[in-house]
Amino acid sequence: MKVIETSLPGVLIVEPARFGDARGAFMEVWNARRYADAGIPDRFVQDNVSRSTRAVLRGLHMQHPHAQGKLVQVLDGEVFDAAVDVRVGSEHFGRWTATVLSADNARQMWVPPGFLHGFCVLSETALFAYKCSDYYARESEMGVAWDDQDIGIDWPVDSPVLSAKDAGLPRLRDIPRDQLPRLSDLRHSLAIDGG
Repeated sequence: MKVIETSLPGVLIVEPARFGDARGAFMEVWNARRYADAGIPDRFVQDNVSRSTRAVLRGLHMQHPHAQGKLVQVLDGEVFDAAVDVRVGSEHFGRWTATVLSADNARQMWVPPGFLHGFCVLSETALFAYKCSDYYARESEMGVAWDDQDIGIDWPVDSPVLSAKDAGLPRLRDIPRDQLPRLSDLRHSLAIDGG
């Protein structure tokens, strides 16, 4: 397993070791000990899978409170996957990083709690899977507009297919800072949980 740091401290790209022969391939996509050694929590409570078609953009989403860390990967197809730091008090507040995740490259991305997350489908369809460090909590859902100019994500699509909810999300500057996660609170929570 290879772990690659991104421009945002805490957001990691993971390349699991793959073993293949004429029959096909095998790879280990989760091992609590190995991932914890890489800085990814060893406790996940929920797994989710979505299927989307070309140009569908889901995001930018997060939960606060009940912040979720997400270990994301693509089982079939290809997506452009992005994370944005929105932790009040972070020197990287409002900055983003992204990578292409695909069934071919078998990469995963760890998106820590306190980061927005979103992805755009590059292939005809994509089967997207992710492990979450906290349960889904509808009352804690938050989001920011995919095309927020202050963030400036360089999405590979100009006119994505959006849900009605995602099309109506606010800009980051329009969300009061006291409604966003604080870096100090997230650090305290990780220390209590043993992270």
